[in-house]
Amino acid sequence: MSEPETFLATARRVIRAETEALAALEGSLNGDFARAVQMILDAPGRVIVSGMGKSGHIGRKIAATLASTGTPAHFVHPAEASHGDLGMLTPGDVALVLSNSGETPELANIIAYTRRFEISLIGVASRPGSTLLRQSDVALVLPEAPEACGTGIVPSSSTTMTLALGDALALALMEHRQFTPEHFRKFHPGGKLGARLAKVSDLMHAAVDVPLVRAGTSMGEALLMMSQKGFGVVGVTDADDYLIGIVTDGDLRRHMDGLLDHTADQVMTPTPRTIGPDVLAEKAVAEMNARKITTLFVVESGADTSAAAGAAVGARVVGLINIHDCLRAGVV
Repeated sequence: MSEPETFLATARRVIRAETEALAALEGSLNGDFARAVQMILDAPGRVIVSGMGKSGHIGRKIAATLASTGTPAHFVHPAEASHGDLGMLTPGDVALVLSNSGETPELANIIAYTRRFEISLIGVASRPGSTLLRQSDVALVLPEAPEACGTGIVPSSSTTMTLALGDALALALMEHRQFTPEHFRKFHPGGKLGARLAKVSDLMHAAVDVPLVRAGTSMGEALLMMSQKGFGVVGVTDADDYLIGIVTDGDLRRHMDGLLDHTADQVMTPTPRTIGPDVLAEKAVAEMNARKITTLFVVESGADTSAAAGAAVGARVVGLINIHDCLRAGVV
């Protein structure tokens, strides 16, 4: 077997071993898992996650996942806990302590502290009779599964199971709390995820910057407005400031002969495509791409403002969204 083939064979063996471990974990879940979820739901405080070594690294990720999905949580390092950080645990909190063996010596003080001050303790370990699980209010036992390294010395299958168990806890809590994408967006304002969850109102140009003219306005004035605002379009409103049409480059070409002898409402395309401020920006981009247009007028929420709808009767313009602004923000 060549060296590249050996690498691939090792990778497949590792992934297969961890997949089998996850299947065993799924089959082992029982009422204790449900008790752990309910314990966290009932707690007035936070979830304090702790673990040493590789369990600690997994614990940091679990704490971050909990915090970003609606369950206040943070990670406390067990060594630092012994030097003052135990004060981060208070009655009303739930301690989620991770240890593959359940006998990690650095966890002794944090376990003792939860028992002394009656702080709820959820233990995660692979040995049912271990100190951690015997002391826990709820014991989550990892099933027997060989580490993927083959020698049993490199945490791999065990850490994968612990990570998956943490995700299962976080998502079970999230679904129970009916945690929505809007809630998620508040905790993820930056990066690609924040861009995907941005609303039209987050990226649109405010009404004061939107090119608008009244019906009856001469095309000379409409062209001046179009040029000043720089969006390549101008909206046309009626006497009540309701959007009734839009003048685009295409409309200008169609009325090239005698253009300046017309008014904006004679040249406009009636009932243009619009969108509401509370719609996700990625839906606005999809609409613009589908229609091969670069801008959408944003109209008040009281009207029919779905991406698939045209301008609604009685819709006032509250902004304008441009595809280039969306792309710069990372919305694709």
